[in-house]
Amino acid sequence: MTTCIKCGNVENVVRSGFVRGKQRMFCKACNLYFTITPHNHLTTKKPHQTTIIDIAKVLGISPSTVSRALNNSTEINENTRQEILRVANELDYRPNFLAQSLNRGETHTIGVIIPDIQRPFFAGVVAGIQKVATEAGYRVMICQSNESHHTETLNVQALVTSRVDGLLISHSKETNSFEHVKLQLKKGLPIVHFDRVCNEVDTAKVIQEDFSGGFALIEHLISQGYKRIAILAGPADLLISKTRIDGYKAALEKHGIEVDEDLIYHSNFSKEESVKALDYWLSLPQKPDSIFTIHYANGIEMIMALKERNVRIPEEIGIVAFGDELIASLIEPSLTTFHQFPFKIGETAAGILIENIINKESFVPYTKVIEGELIIRKSSLKTNRKYNQQA
Repeated sequence: MTTCIKCGNVENVVRSGFVRGKQRMFCKACNLYFTITPHNHLTTKKPHQTTIIDIAKVLGISPSTVSRALNNSTEINENTRQEILRVANELDYRPNFLAQSLNRGETHTIGVIIPDIQRPFFAGVVAGIQKVATEAGYRVMICQSNESHHTETLNVQALVTSRVDGLLISHSKETNSFEHVKLQLKKGLPIVHFDRVCNEVDTAKVIQEDFSGGFALIEHLISQGYKRIAILAGPADLLISKTRIDGYKAALEKHGIEVDEDLIYHSNFSKEESVKALDYWLSLPQKPDSIFTIHYANGIEMIMALKERNVRIPEEIGIVAFGDELIASLIEPSLTTFHQFPFKIGETAAGILIENIINKESFVPYTKVIEGELIIRKSSLKTNRKYNQQA
């Protein structure tokens, strides 16, 4: 019971909300509003998130009544509902969407695992994923493996524990065992692979023109008169590395150029490995006249390293690379690339995953190939032929 600070009345004093963390009271006898510092912990501003139980205790009603009112149940009197909403607003109540979703067996959240968020390619993919997911009413949880198989496995476990409705994954360069994915797929979790995919599991996949892109870059070099073409590949077990090498070899074979294994160098995509590969090739009795890197950043590193060694580009050595970003057009000489359209990859992967989630029982996995584009720039252009230069 609270006594009016003006007239001393007790029976006619009622609660009237909160003001700056203090309980506001109203005396019906003398029409006075006043505040008190509440001693009851149930009416104080709490450090934890307000729950329907807190609202119910302030109003002296049952939590179930509060819950029905907040969910617009027709069983609740409109005046009661409005009072509950008023108190909920004053207590800064926020619905626990995760708990509500778990009650329905879904969270409207998708998990994404990428090797390296700092790479512009994966940042572009995530942007595409986020766009489609948001438009479809899904939240996105992003993890990066830092190119570690162990971390990737922990990422999967963490996202599954968070009860994501589905998983988008691009594998780390270390990953050559896929039991962590097979286990979740067996449990019924919708999974879609993109970019670095796995053919050991029956999931939907969004891939690039890895073979065609590699083939197109090598054919372009050959058209410019290059014949001794080296390739800086990725880890030997990485599927995209194998496929881009296949495109490289197919283009050479088509034009009657023998594949020289000395010109195929597997790396871990690091700058140190790029420089090591370059110095190895430059030490050969027959040096390469051009280089294809399956990762565009390595192509940029090659250009910088060649310039430091006073090797003229493209006159002495031409450079082409798989993948594209703004810096490829700004470096001098600008880098010839095969553009992957990462944003579209992300959009497509998210769309397929949501389709898989919605139609879980009837969904049949399929593979979608995102077409790329050959962008010819100065690093490989030995002739005066017209070309598509991206400024």
